[in-house]
Amino acid sequence: MSERTPLLHYRLSASGHVPGEPREHRQTTSAGHEEPDTRSRRPGARNPAAAQPPKLNTFFGVVIPTLLSMFGVVVFLRIGFVVGQCGLYQTIAMLLVAYFIISMTVLSVCAISTNGALDAGGAYYMISRALGPEFGGSIGIMFFLANVCGSALYVLGLVEAVLTTFGHPDDGSLSMSRSAVLPVGYWWSLLYGTVILLLCVLVCLVGAHIYAKATFLIFIIVMVVLGTIFISFFAVPFRTVQLPVSNSTIGPSRANFTGFKLDTLTGNLQADYTLDYTTKAMMSFATVFAVMFNGCTGIMAGSNMSGDLKNPSYSIPRGTITAVIFTFIIYNLLSLLISCTCDRILLQKDYGFLRDINVWGPFVTVGVYSSTLSAAMSNLIGASRILFALAKDDLFGRVLSPAKRTSASGNPWVSVLISWFLVQVCVSFSTANIRRLMLEGIQLWPEVKENYAY
Repeated sequence: MSERTPLLHYRLSASGHVPGEPREHRQTTSAGHEEPDTRSRRPGARNPAAAQPPKLNTFFGVVIPTLLSMFGVVVFLRIGFVVGQCGLYQTIAMLLVAYFIISMTVLSVCAISTNGALDAGGAYYMISRALGPEFGGSIGIMFFLANVCGSALYVLGLVEAVLTTFGHPDDGSLSMSRSAVLPVGYWWSLLYGTVILLLCVLVCLVGAHIYAKATFLIFIIVMVVLGTIFISFFAVPFRTVQLPVSNSTIGPSRANFTGFKLDTLTGNLQADYTLDYTTKAMMSFATVFAVMFNGCTGIMAGSNMSGDLKNPSYSIPRGTITAVIFTFIIYNLLSLLISCTCDRILLQKDYGFLRDINVWGPFVTVGVYSSTLSAAMSNLIGASRILFALAKDDLFGRVLSPAKRTSASGNPWVSVLISWFLVQVCVSFSTANIRRLMLEGIQLWPEVKENYAY
């Protein structure tokens, strides 16, 4: 009985054997150790392990995916919103509460992951081997659906971010920017989301090694953008920023980036909850915490890659803890620097102010796009690994049997395609897209009514 054998013998007892692969015969030596039986191998036979791509180490397999999943767009857009509403004191308190919550989860993952050998499936595999197939299967399904919905959320967020910069306004405004070249609408948004999702699924279909290279490239971009943000706080002098136009908001049209001033820091220490200029809802500690806590999630991105790691029992705890500590430091530093340099009006009325105060504004836009794309890709590949583990354990019988198929390199391509299809369904029937379709119908209704009037 090996470490991969489940504690509760159910259908999981055969999960260590991948369908389609021959079982390895073993013989026992006089010392009591098991050795592979080489008699059944033909001379010159090719070792199947030689065709497998190299496994990922701690940095590429755990640290980078977890960092990018936790950053998302929060580090670029939402930190200023949190400081503007809550003030520096409550922002630090929120970060402490949020990281205390996720630290309990991280410590639990570390305890389970170091309790034995790990295979593909991440949290599902660990829970199913520790608590049995009943708990593992139910939690595995929830993790799978959560990753599917998370991937759809990030795809839609990236579409909205692209349309905010490059979307052609519906009202035919003459003051539109020269970069507003993309048409908007339900079908256009669906097309953009489908293209983005197709890019993600192509990377995931090739395999984990290509995914690791892609995320490493995105990681370099995000780190460069973060570097320019920190440099901008010290290098950019006093600057007046034009606030976004809001039809129903009466107030100042400009705000200041003051640089490091004690008066600015003093004005940003206490909470000052106002109406959100996008939703027109009154902010509170609970609502702002809900927005901010999204930046503390994504800690399971590295654990979901357990089947592609060289030593998952070593890499998962160390990589996840490293990513959590790094993001905690970055969030606190950004909160402090923003509080010392930006007027309260700027933080409350312009959530994209980091673009306006950066040494080169497009840097931040590139960082938003890159981190959001990486988070969507991470959730997609994580969902496919969980689905593959569920299918391999045969918990749901023939329903998931096609998801057991893998490529020659061991990549579960059928699970990737199933996950992609479900994400595409979520993107197609998202609330934002349906609302946009309804608005188009309302705008077209007078014309339709006139054409078909008796």
